[in-house]
Amino acid sequence: MLSPQDQLTELVRALETDQHVFATDPLLITEKLQSEDGTPIQKLHRRASRIDSNGALARVLGKIDGRIKGIMIVMSVVWCISGFLGLFTLLQSNVVNFFYVLVCLLGFHTIMLGGWLVMTLINRDQQAPSWFASFVSPSYLIRGKDDVTKAAVDLYERQLQHSGMRWYLGRFSHQLWLATLTGMLLAIIFLLIVRQYSFSWESTLLSDQALVSLTQTLGWLPSMVGFDVPDSTAIAQSRLVTEAMPLSVARQWAGLLVGSLLMYGIVPRAIAWVFCALMFRRKKMRLDIKQPYYQKIINFWHRHVVDTDDFTEAPAPVAPKAAVSAGKKLVALLEYPSNRDKWWQSGLNDDRHDFLESSEIENFGIIDDRDDMERLKNYLDAHPVQVLLGIHSNALPDRGTLRKLDQIAAHAKDGLIVQLLSDADLTLEDEPVDKQTVRYQQWQTALSARKIGLVDIDS
Repeated sequence: MLSPQDQLTELVRALETDQHVFATDPLLITEKLQSEDGTPIQKLHRRASRIDSNGALARVLGKIDGRIKGIMIVMSVVWCISGFLGLFTLLQSNVVNFFYVLVCLLGFHTIMLGGWLVMTLINRDQQAPSWFASFVSPSYLIRGKDDVTKAAVDLYERQLQHSGMRWYLGRFSHQLWLATLTGMLLAIIFLLIVRQYSFSWESTLLSDQALVSLTQTLGWLPSMVGFDVPDSTAIAQSRLVTEAMPLSVARQWAGLLVGSLLMYGIVPRAIAWVFCALMFRRKKMRLDIKQPYYQKIINFWHRHVVDTDDFTEAPAPVAPKAAVSAGKKLVALLEYPSNRDKWWQSGLNDDRHDFLESSEIENFGIIDDRDDMERLKNYLDAHPVQVLLGIHSNALPDRGTLRKLDQIAAHAKDGLIVQLLSDADLTLEDEPVDKQTVRYQQWQTALSARKIGLVDIDS
């Protein structure tokens, strides 16, 4: 199920799409929210609440939700009463067969719990059964011909078809079982308070020793949490009992019965209920703000109107100025060839250093394919050099190119600097001046984000 805020937002979307007339003009609310702070989800929730200024939409949604929950509460109460009456009828005799009562209490419950566990493991992504959606369908719970009611019913119908509803159904079924077991527990406690019971056991197929071992095994977990359970002597005395037994022995059997109901019935079912509740929350339906309706509103909020007198253009990102080291250099071209033999001279020559000596320059040629990159990375891992990478200023800084740039920067021990080359340096066709300017700024932005120095070449 969607949260109440998401439900109201979705209902507003459905009604506005169908040209419904709201209590407040949606366009006016949307324009006012443009200047307010908040995430898109928060502002969409706020918008829906303000459009529903008279609360009519929220009341219809609340009525449907209240009736669905009301049905579940009534069913839980009925199941609790049925469990109480069933066990009350079963324990009418003062002498009861312990294992017969225990099987009546937990036999079918254990089978159903095991079956649910197996089906959960097999059908992890299965949707909720269609009968559940029809059983709690809002169309049976609320009557109305108006647009709001119809849209609200359709909204709930879509939610009931969501894959996460299988956990909602599981939680509801465990809730009914817990109600039944709770009714049985209340009946046992009530009858043990007002009546004195004797507990016996007998079997045609199982030996006495087998039943004694079974009883001791059954009593291990209840005894761990403090319940009195019959010892070997009490178990032996209880075989084929027809009259009143000692009160101390009867209390031990009563403790085992109550403890078994709690530890083997209520506790496992409560764990299953909590698991379904957590899974339902995890798989809960979310508001899809990627729908065109929501995207149009969000884009409108992001659109700012500014006065030309107040407008200040944000400075474009600029790459840091390259710091040329005095050590050995490795020069390479990224993907494109150069017409000049020593294209790096304009970048490495200055008044402080003479880098024209061939011993200080390692020309690696063009770095293009994967083999070139592996060869370069292996060399950089073994030699501490500063890398000067020549990149054509009109080359596209796409993901692949920037990925190569990041890898070279990661392996260059003495750092990486970039020199952007013009058409005069490379064998490429001329491009329009405006396109060159845009591409040059794209490289400035990419290098600025990576803090990679750019060689400043005077034109």
